[in-house]
Amino acid sequence: MDFELDETQREISRLAADVLGRESDTPWKAMGEAGLLALAVPERLGGDGLGVLETAVLLTEVGRRAVDVPALATLALGVLPIVRYGTPEQQDELLPLVVEQHGVLTAALSEPSLPLPAEPGTTARWDGAGVVVSGEKINVPHATAAQLILVSATLEGRPVVVVVDPVADGVSTSDGRVRLDEAPGQVLGVGDGAAEGTRQPAPQGSAADGIRRLALAGACAVGDGVLAGALDLTVKHVGTRHQFGKPLSTFQSAACQVADVYIAARTLHLAALTACWSLDDNDLGTAAYWLAAEALPAVHTCHHLHGGLGLDITYPMHRYYGMAKELTRFVGGVEHRLGAIDVH
Repeated sequence: MDFELDETQREISRLAADVLGRESDTPWKAMGEAGLLALAVPERLGGDGLGVLETAVLLTEVGRRAVDVPALATLALGVLPIVRYGTPEQQDELLPLVVEQHGVLTAALSEPSLPLPAEPGTTARWDGAGVVVSGEKINVPHATAAQLILVSATLEGRPVVVVVDPVADGVSTSDGRVRLDEAPGQVLGVGDGAAEGTRQPAPQGSAADGIRRLALAGACAVGDGVLAGALDLTVKHVGTRHQFGKPLSTFQSAACQVADVYIAARTLHLAALTACWSLDDNDLGTAAYWLAAEALPAVHTCHHLHGGLGLDITYPMHRYYGMAKELTRFVGGVEHRLGAIDVH
């Protein structure tokens, strides 16, 4: 397998690095103005018509700089599922929120004690031209800022994705949590004008299964960048910080710890790239497990190598640690990811 980025992907990486590397109080707006939020949007709607790998390259750059923007939520959990599974009418209605308004989308997939379940406990039923959905979701990124929420639910015995307006009746959002009580919405991939009895998602469960895979792929892409960015910061620190008249990097203990972080970072990079390329459950499971098992301990080592400087809130290391912690929680933690790997 060729792990080299093509020219388009390298240009996306360069542009993202330039935009995110600038001193800006509004990095999300800057990304939108640079066209980075429209990478996967169809060309007819003002986008570039690109795919998962190009979006993953952007997400990795966001993680590399530990920038607090809703990129994972909007792009991997919102734009990509709508492009892949939404009807043309749904795409025309929903995607301009991101392309033109630089709005925020997210997805509510996990439930209490059920990280990213294939069969959601949240339920939906037909109600007139749409559906109503009820249930509780956790670990919802940027829940309070989102203008649309894609909710995984079970409808007539099959998993679907329901697009919900967070200000609609029956929806309440708080930090990372969404509660739904007969909240109105539309099923992703099913037109509102479909006749009664013909409103079936096709193929069965494709959107619900697809958004789960895209969520894992996106999280791994961000995690790849987080670990790479933390490592870069640490290498610079131990190379310039002196003790006993020598750089920290010349001490064997420090060098060995940096080497361990490098191995973890390179492994996650290759696993994440493979998972984003294939979207195969086995590849996704391997990458998500490595993210959950290795990213946070590796960033912890970077913290340790920085000494007291790593705890300074004006220094960026705490952002990497916070993002690694959130990503670990998002994918379900080490034990869950290990149990989810298909050993057959």
